Amino acid sequence: MILFPAIDLKNGQCVRLEQGDMARATVFNLDPAAQAKSFAAQGFQYLHVVDLDGAFAGKPMNAQAVESMLKVVSMPVQLGGGIRDLATVEAWLSKGIARVIIGTAAVRDPALVKEAAKSFPGRVAVGLDARDGKVAVEGWAESSQVTALEIAQRFEDAGVAAIIFTDIARDGLLKGINWDATIALAEAISIPVIASGGLASIEDVKAMLSPHAQKLEGAIAGRALYDGRLDPAEALALIGAARAA
Repeated sequence: MILFPAIDLKNGQCVRLEQGDMARATVFNLDPAAQAKSFAAQGFQYLHVVDLDGAFAGKPMNAQAVESMLKVVSMPVQLGGGIRDLATVEAWLSKGIARVIIGTAAVRDPALVKEAAKSFPGRVAVGLDARDGKVAVEGWAESSQVTALEIAQRFEDAGVAAIIFTDIARDGLLKGINWDATIALAEAISIPVIASGGLASIEDVKAMLSPHAQKLEGAIAGRALYDGRLDPAEALALIGAARAA
């Protein structure tokens, strides 16, 4: 079970949004590389990064910030935002990204996900961001008419490494993760699922470690870490104890 600290990039800075709204961004660190180093020093083992500008533009927009992070941390980094074609997938993986996350293109161009997952086994994840059960695309600016489960099922035999499932209504608001919807998705598919959106406190970490959540690969923590509501040492100690047991 992995707790992924999140770095969301906007204009080269480390920010957190509320419900995916770019107008409701709080800047937490002007130096993403320093933030990545801080998470590494705290003992985290896997970093989750999103190029927010890229998600809206449909192409990488914060490459310099991402590359600066890759230079200063040795832990694996998964990256989403603006990855819409195979050339971009290849470029990021060649630069040292451990796993790319395909979101909008998973809805619009499922063949891309299948081709990428086949070409790069274990290194392609799908990001499914749901609002009222329906998946949103283009940096959450548009809603589709398909459910997260419908899209996830398209990739059951494609070799996708993970599904990152975000409840947009909770994202950045510290309301707690939507465990019911996340676990229901995990139980309906064979692909590992990562919970995202709203992780608020150590209670969410305990929920992630509960027996009925055991199909999950982990959860993503953002604002709760930046706000100090989640103590990294306490969270990682809990996860370590659960692994040892």
